[in-house]
Amino acid sequence: MLLSRRRWRRWRRGRPFWGGLFTLLAGVWICLLPLAPLKIMLQQGVAGIPSVLMGLVMVVLGLTAWFSPAQRALAGVLTTLIATAALVLSNLGGFLIGTLLGILGGGLMFAWQPHAATRPAPASADPAAAPSAAPSPTTPSHHDPQGAQP
Repeated sequence: MLLSRRRWRRWRRGRPFWGGLFTLLAGVWICLLPLAPLKIMLQQGVAGIPSVLMGLVMVVLGLTAWFSPAQRALAGVLTTLIATAALVLSNLGGFLIGTLLGILGGGLMFAWQPHAATRPAPASADPAAAPSAAPSPTTPSHHDPQGAQP
């Protein structure tokens, strides 16, 4: 159990997990909204096709962020553009919920950076052998903006 939890955390931290999750939620929300009853829908029929297509593309972009983190920047930009277009083409972007989730997910995907492995500093066996950090006499030790001498 502990090993699988560690593997899950390592997998989750190695990719833009939250951006992909918000994008998936936005895609599902926008995609399923045209299937709602007519009383809830603002537009019906052929106009619902862009909603389904945009939702499916957003789901694919969310999965791309998870399984191909190197493509996260492109997926983030496309997600933001599609979520913004859904505002006009898809029932106000899933009644604004899908658009807001998509913009948040796209931004998180675009901003995510992989963690660099931290390297420990090499320890010297003899601290006296380390070079001193004292400034040389030719370089000024401080800068006085008014030009006064100490």
